[in-house]
Amino acid sequence: MAISGPHQGGGGGVFADINITPLTDIFLVLLIIFMVTTSVTIESAAHVDLPNATNTNPENKGVIITYSAQHELFVNSKDVPERELLPTLRDALGQGDAKVVVFQGDRKVLLGDMVRILNISKAAGATQIAIAAKRATGAQMANQASSGS
Repeated sequence: MAISGPHQGGGGGVFADINITPLTDIFLVLLIIFMVTTSVTIESAAHVDLPNATNTNPENKGVIITYSAQHELFVNSKDVPERELLPTLRDALGQGDAKVVVFQGDRKVLLGDMVRILNISKAAGATQIAIAAKRATGAQMANQASSGS
């Protein structure tokens, strides 16, 4: 934006330009930071510490219900409030052929919470229920048995 007038003497005028290149650089850096932090928070939102078991089957068919230690429910990685769990499960079970529900619960999940969620799964139409676990070695199982956890 140039400011000059016909009554000003000489060839000198006042020029006021705004350089937006540094501002653009700052916005691009902030955008990259937000994109990276968002992807990290999305991956860690449904983290559960699964119990160990020696006989695990890596088959992953059906609807996956994840219940975290913070009492958050996820159906196929989608955050669902508990009051909407039944209709969400009905929709998810209706889309696939297998009426299997795989429960991924944190070690700190109380048994009563798990039973309540699995009852809702049965009411939604699940014919089979599986409980997810991590594959453990014999030494890890012996340590668990001796520590009582």
